[in-house]
Amino acid sequence: MIELRPYSDEHPARSASSEFEDWGERDPDSKPADLERWLIVNDGVVVGDLSAHSRWYGPTAGSRAMSIGISIDEEHRGLGYGTIAQNMLAELLHERGIVRIEASTDVTNIGEQRALHRAGFLLEGIVRGAQVRADGRHDLQMWSHLR
Repeated sequence: MIELRPYSDEHPARSASSEFEDWGERDPDSKPADLERWLIVNDGVVVGDLSAHSRWYGPTAGSRAMSIGISIDEEHRGLGYGTIAQNMLAELLHERGIVRIEASTDVTNIGEQRALHRAGFLLEGIVRGAQVRADGRHDLQMWSHLR
């Protein structure tokens, strides 16, 4: 049974091992002020984590979207946990009144694209040259989940 648990002081930040998480040097200003994090727990075992932060498309409350991210531990990938957890987080954020939930993923990350589709997200398009990781600049797919 999958559950989401908010991060606490007893759960330090986790590090993921994935080609899509090899950032190289991080900019200290890159962490959003309103970042929230959750552990993904399956039957008492932490299998990954999720995060969410605001993205504003205008100065009104209705223009606020939430951008989510996920990392599943290598030994737990391909088991459907990401699909379930991302759907759960989208519903949690919708319950808070957020209409638009966004997720982006590398154009080559087929596993995450499948998970987003199964979680009810729709592909909106390509965000060209949007992300720089240790190995260079990458295009991303943008996905959305609307209430």
